[in-house]
Amino acid sequence: MPKSLIIKNKINKFKKIISVDGDKSISIRWVLLSSLAKGISKAKNLLVSEDVLAAIRAVKVLGIKSHLKKNNECIIYGKGIDGFKYKKGIKINAENSGTLGRLILGLLVNTPHPIKLVGDKSLSKRDFKRIADPLSKFGVKFKLKKNKNLPLTIMGTKNLKHIKYVENKGSAQCKSSVIFAGMRTNGISRIIAKKSRNHTELLSKYLNLPIKIKRAKKYDHITISKVNFIRPIKYNIPSDISSSAFFIVLTALSQNSELLIKNVNINPSRTGIITILRKMGVSIIFKNTKLYKGEKIADIQIKSSNKLKSINCPTKLNSGAIDEFLIIFLVAAKAKGVSTFKNLGELNQKESPRLKWGTYILDQIGIKTIATNDSIKIYGNPNLEIKKKIVIKNFLKDHRVFMTSVIAALSLGGHWKIHDKDSIQTSFPNFLKIVNQIKV
Repeated sequence: MPKSLIIKNKINKFKKIISVDGDKSISIRWVLLSSLAKGISKAKNLLVSEDVLAAIRAVKVLGIKSHLKKNNECIIYGKGIDGFKYKKGIKINAENSGTLGRLILGLLVNTPHPIKLVGDKSLSKRDFKRIADPLSKFGVKFKLKKNKNLPLTIMGTKNLKHIKYVENKGSAQCKSSVIFAGMRTNGISRIIAKKSRNHTELLSKYLNLPIKIKRAKKYDHITISKVNFIRPIKYNIPSDISSSAFFIVLTALSQNSELLIKNVNINPSRTGIITILRKMGVSIIFKNTKLYKGEKIADIQIKSSNKLKSINCPTKLNSGAIDEFLIIFLVAAKAKGVSTFKNLGELNQKESPRLKWGTYILDQIGIKTIATNDSIKIYGNPNLEIKKKIVIKNFLKDHRVFMTSVIAALSLGGHWKIHDKDSIQTSFPNFLKIVNQIKV
């Protein structure tokens, strides 16, 4: 049976320096691109989570060897752009990872044999038609459960056609998968993509791959040509801002506290949460800012906030904070006034229907909300303090629901029983360890 966590007491004031786990988005992309590189790629501070381990196992099924050391260092022995061994009867298990499941399909577009992609219960409910449709334009064939879900079967082709694709949901997963497919295709594929995280583009540019990006106000115009060679990738992976977000909010909601988080990836396509929280009155400062392989890195300093303000959140910030809205809702719960968040339907395409879960958690802690399928109004209470018992369960093992509940318990009080403690293994295995470091 999955273990639950009991929290009875609010956290005491603290002043700490911490490091969080490596960036998940970059870790998975490093694994996939290193599997196509010619030679030995090495990463330090790789996120050793279930999602990333699933990526390592996926490329192993395709004939790519790796070695994972105890200190979060990883070596991948790439065999070149055409190095995958496409045997008959291959099955790849993406487990809980939408990033892995969608991105790897872009690399499999030239498979001569059908490959079956499966996932866990949560991933199997998510929409894979959104990536099967554009990849089909290359000449790839798909068979999906209910024409939408996993398990699916992909059948590639040697005669891949370059395509034009408009990505209008702000999905970095779909955009990246099409970029990967374009790397295997003769001719120039063109992508018009709504703004979203751009780690694939930055890593591709660092590797001098034939990718070009023109940035417009709301969309990026991307072209990608056939890739013949990828050099080995040595990468010291920065800390994940999505993981850091939980401790940013814990500090903001705690009394007389201060925190410094070291060496965090502050890629502008990922810092929507920083912009939003600053607008709400949270003190956040970047220190020791530097550029590393195209990614912007900094130490983040946070101080407690006594006067939190409500926000009418600009929708242009949504894609840069899409994984952090659950934790942002907690700040809105303590803010003075009514906060409004719109166009968040994409939240319900995650590991669980997160907009519904955000509404449920706020209801449990006594905060009035008005929610629709893609929006929420939160009526903040600066004097919010919880005295009752709260149980959080049946959330499809969504790691962010678990971690948001932990932060709510530590910062707002109450007697909490939070189920599925092991859910953090998918993205942030050291979460509770770091919580305990701060509490000491």
